[in-house]
Amino acid sequence: QVQLVESGGGLVQPGGSLRLSCAAPRGTFISTMAWFRQAPGKDREFIAHISWLGNTYSADYVKGRFTISRDNAKNTVYLQINSLKPEDTAVYYCAGAGRSMPVMTSGSGYDYWGQGTQVTVSS
Repeated sequence: QVQLVESGGGLVQPGGSLRLSCAAPRGTFISTMAWFRQAPGKDREFIAHISWLGNTYSADYVKGRFTISRDNAKNTVYLQINSLKPEDTAVYYCAGAGRSMPVMTSGSGYDYWGQGTQVTVSS
């Protein structure tokens, strides 16, 4: 079973920045990738989506602060998060699919998921 591996989470002060990474195993073709997050006691929330060609779509609430990007040579997707707020505290997950997919804010349809990386924003 293919497991995506997230990294880059941690404890950061409000206003700070983080860059999360999500790597797929070598030899696994990932066409569509996305980031989600889940805060304690809340439902999983869509953040952003990126296609193989680099076309992106982000949720309205993150526009201007979160940026999704990818390096196909490294089979890795990134999430740059700036101006972090305490309400950004959550476990951040990446998801991937071996085919081109439309934006699926529900999270359904993805073939692969990571184990999550914790982001805590606190002073």
